Amino acid sequence: MTTHPPPRPPPPLAPPLSLLPLFSPQIFRFQFSFSSLRCSSSLSGMDNGGNPSLFPLHRCKTIHLVRHAQGIHNVEGDKNYKAYMSPEYFDAQLTQLGWQQVDNLRKHVHTSGLIKKIDVVITSPLLRTIQTAVGVFGGEGYTDTTDDLPLMVANAGNSDRGAISSLDCPPILAVELCREHLGVHPCDKRRSISEYRCLFPALDFSLIESDEDSLWEADVRETKAELAARGMKFMNWLFTRKERDIAIVTHSGFLFHTLAKFGNDCHPLVKKEISSHFANCELRSMVIVDSSMIGSDSSSTNYPGKIPSGPDLPSDAADEKNQEKDTS
Repeated sequence: MTTHPPPRPPPPLAPPLSLLPLFSPQIFRFQFSFSSLRCSSSLSGMDNGGNPSLFPLHRCKTIHLVRHAQGIHNVEGDKNYKAYMSPEYFDAQLTQLGWQQVDNLRKHVHTSGLIKKIDVVITSPLLRTIQTAVGVFGGEGYTDTTDDLPLMVANAGNSDRGAISSLDCPPILAVELCREHLGVHPCDKRRSISEYRCLFPALDFSLIESDEDSLWEADVRETKAELAARGMKFMNWLFTRKERDIAIVTHSGFLFHTLAKFGNDCHPLVKKEISSHFANCELRSMVIVDSSMIGSDSSSTNYPGKIPSGPDLPSDAADEKNQEKDTS
């Protein structure tokens, strides 16, 4: 009796999204974006068979990932991990050093011209991320001579800062999906949305369903796998948005466990650029690629050609036709 070897398992499915640092020069030069370098582990990956990947521009978004500035919980938590369990650090605010970090990042996004490119800012709805988002991407100092609401009122969250204007800046939207690890640590529990609205009147909280924090549990800590899955859900959600250039202000754990899902087919140095831990108030710009039609946007720059219509059979197609005739 003839025996047959067992069937080979199917190859693993490619992830629906790919991520690459924005400074790859091809992204700017040719108006399309590489999802990954797919290099070997050698530093001369392209010489050893590594090939770039190519995707339509309208299947790509540019995201600018920011970890919040230093919070009061970071200072004590760096010395003693148990400090993160302290109720004293409930919904931790920024330190004065953290606000200095915000000022420096703000200077960078303005001098680099990045502020003019960003269509929307998405922030985790915790005090330290909201303070970072409005401080970096908000308008100038607020004056009550205008009818517009301020992004932040004076001294919000014991900041010892003046009010921040909502004029001449991108909209800022709070989203629960990009929160830090849920549960147990009081610093990762948010206050009510009603209270936030008083502190940040012009910030958009419309996507948050519950006024009180219904996601945080005192005795259940979200697992790393659950956090990474939530992060991927957030990344997929980005492709339901119409904006192309998006800033995201979030947390160290969220960034680390989410970004660890990306870059596994890249050179190790590129993988490190993507997924290494973020410093406080660090910004990294990435291109994210939708390779599985999660989004539905059409291209704003593609042009169909053949207007007016006329014969346009290319020579290689004509060769194929002649070969078919010769063999028939």
